[in-house]
Amino acid sequence: MVVSARIEASKIGVDILRKGGNAFDAMIATELALAVSYPSAGNIGGGGFMVFRKNDGEIGALDFREKAPLSASENMYLDKNGDIIEKLSEEGALSCGVPGTIAGIFSVHERFGSLPINEIFRPVIELAENGIVITKKQSDRISEFHNDFIRINSNEIIYNRTLKENDTLVNINLASTLKKIMKNGKDEFYNGETAKIFVDFIQDKGGIISLEDMRNYNAVWREPHVFQYKNLNIISMPLPSSGGICLNQILKMIEPFDVGQYKHNSKEYVKILVEAQKRSFADRSHFLGDSDFLDVDIKKLVNNSYLEKRMQDFSFESPTSSSMIDFGNIYSTESEETTHYSIVDQYGNAVAVTTTLNSTFGSKLYCEELGFFINNEMDDFSIKPGYPNQFGLIGGEANKIMPGKRMLSSMTPTIVENDGKLYMVVGTPGGSTIITSVLQIILNIHEFGMGMQESVDAGRFHHQWLPDSIRVESSFFDKNILNDIKKFGYNYYDKGPIGRVDGILIKNNKLEGGADKRGDDAAHGF
Repeated sequence: MVVSARIEASKIGVDILRKGGNAFDAMIATELALAVSYPSAGNIGGGGFMVFRKNDGEIGALDFREKAPLSASENMYLDKNGDIIEKLSEEGALSCGVPGTIAGIFSVHERFGSLPINEIFRPVIELAENGIVITKKQSDRISEFHNDFIRINSNEIIYNRTLKENDTLVNINLASTLKKIMKNGKDEFYNGETAKIFVDFIQDKGGIISLEDMRNYNAVWREPHVFQYKNLNIISMPLPSSGGICLNQILKMIEPFDVGQYKHNSKEYVKILVEAQKRSFADRSHFLGDSDFLDVDIKKLVNNSYLEKRMQDFSFESPTSSSMIDFGNIYSTESEETTHYSIVDQYGNAVAVTTTLNSTFGSKLYCEELGFFINNEMDDFSIKPGYPNQFGLIGGEANKIMPGKRMLSSMTPTIVENDGKLYMVVGTPGGSTIITSVLQIILNIHEFGMGMQESVDAGRFHHQWLPDSIRVESSFFDKNILNDIKKFGYNYYDKGPIGRVDGILIKNNKLEGGADKRGDDAAHGF
């Protein structure tokens, strides 16, 4: 089974499995198919994370997160007065990190691939050449960013407001780029003709990525962040993703309360989760960053006694103000255009992959000659400690910009074992809401007995310490509960859907896919 943001990508991944390929072959095909069919987040100009579990129980994680260019500097987005230059880290060439996706897929193929790379690439190239059918949601999204595309690229690109629902979009230039990469391998993207075209384009637009940056890029195999919640063994992403650590903290903070005794999304349940979320996100802002560049005392942050102390002042009688946990007044905007896919193959291997350009269509900068959008991942650094990024997340010194450093992320691809057996594969886009969405999926299934689709369909809520307000999908909540939450002392707001979860539940040797109705997502399997 493959569950992803687009039916084309899910089908191509499953077709690879039908040919005898494994989950890792399907990962490569799905990743590339999303670059074609879901260009607002699927990519070859971005990066991501993969967590895997093989059928023999071996686990691991791959970090193909973008890096800061070697010419990057701590104050590169500040003016002479030390103030943030608006949008400089969010739009255009200077916001781009060194892409990691192509290095990631070739690292996967080198270690675990079973089919020839040509056989994996061909259906994706055909998809780009034959075209994708634009959905209503895609048409609306493209139209929304039409003026940004014109302003940032200084000309029309193939993605513009004339693309209507049911139109077919062909991307010959991306097909050509993929053909070159298929023929020449990773080196084509990082040291070949494609690399030179890419770097010339970036620098012509005012960016600082160099050929040296491209040649020096490497994807890194890492030990996953593993912890226990009750009888579950949870395998998630380590730094530079904050996802695994924050998920660990929240689940261990709520474990003593036995949340399953409360009704799903009741006021008691909301209170416990919100207060744990606040404390974890406060820790995230102060302590977490790229562990290749700093020492993070992870053992302390997830220590039971430490987490018990963090929740000592929790009370069902009154909320803990975020200003009491830490301080700061922030402006929050939210971009959620990451994408996640989950795969389980016929051999019992599982992969969870979250990949991104960061914002919707990344930097909005589109390399016409190569056929893809480029990330704006530099905004995920703390561009000025104590100030928020576009997701409203406060950054600290631990996540400051340094040459060659990977920016902190909220992406949380996660695999769950139940009594030693494969149980769940799950993840989501959603910026800072990723962590809390994955959290609620796990709890929905394990504490409230939901199936995967039911869990994915359920209403979600989110708190990230600052701003001191709960984001809710209010149409899913009983109005009396929302009123009780307000009377209790919480502010809440609704900005529309939270996350687009794609997950697989493994139960009684059967796979149940959960494809989020909040998007065009689709599960496909055999």
